[in-house]
Amino acid sequence: MLTPSEFLDMHRPGDPFVLPNAWDLASARWLHAAGNPVVGTTSLGVAVVAGLPDGAGLAAAETLGLVERVTAASIPVTVDLEAGFSDDPEEVGAFAARLAGLGVVGVNIEDSGVDGRLVDPDRAAAKVAAIAASAPALYLNARTDPFWIGGDADATERHAEAVARARRYLDAGASGVFVPGAIGLDGIAALTGDIPAPVNVLVQPGVTLRQLADAGVARVSTGSLLFRIALGAIDAAVHEVRDGAFTPDPWTPSYETITALP
Repeated sequence: MLTPSEFLDMHRPGDPFVLPNAWDLASARWLHAAGNPVVGTTSLGVAVVAGLPDGAGLAAAETLGLVERVTAASIPVTVDLEAGFSDDPEEVGAFAARLAGLGVVGVNIEDSGVDGRLVDPDRAAAKVAAIAASAPALYLNARTDPFWIGGDADATERHAEAVARARRYLDAGASGVFVPGAIGLDGIAALTGDIPAPVNVLVQPGVTLRQLADAGVARVSTGSLLFRIALGAIDAAVHEVRDGAFTPDPWTPSYETITALP
């Protein structure tokens, strides 16, 4: 099983790997069986499956339960903590330590709050520091959201804010930095040039993995994309059945394939 140290070694700027994000044990098993050495969790998927809002800090128990099932299945996983499920750094650190005890290889923590605004960077850095102290072996991906949340700031201001926050979190003990959002290749290259650590971005529509590699990216996450695609595929299939002209997509796995999952 992949170790946190081996997971760290996978983060090579200019040679990115794709991290697919799962929302339940079935999706984690499917992604791992397809050859992905490690999967992430998607906070949106985990929350929605449980009937909870994403980013509200309410899905700690659901996240823990999923991690228990995934690690019991010997699937290496890195866990989306939203903003840590608490405003108390000690509680955030204790939760991360509990995950480390289950065998996870990494965690991801963000710096925007329930209100959709960036939180004070010192407050976010305190959570990063608590995780680094409580679970030092984990790959700690610090997410900073200037390109993700709303606002009137232009790209130059967002870049400066993202870099300043990234450096603050790295000083607090982060292993790498995640900058989500729709960002042009020039903007991504500027971020990787100014952030002295592996940079993680989301899948960018119309952009190839090779282009992201050339921009200096180390990791590419699918985020909530796969969960949303799955729901869209369900909707499309139901509409086709109602129209009386349903034809299974060639990518649709058979019943036997699913039941044979390791």
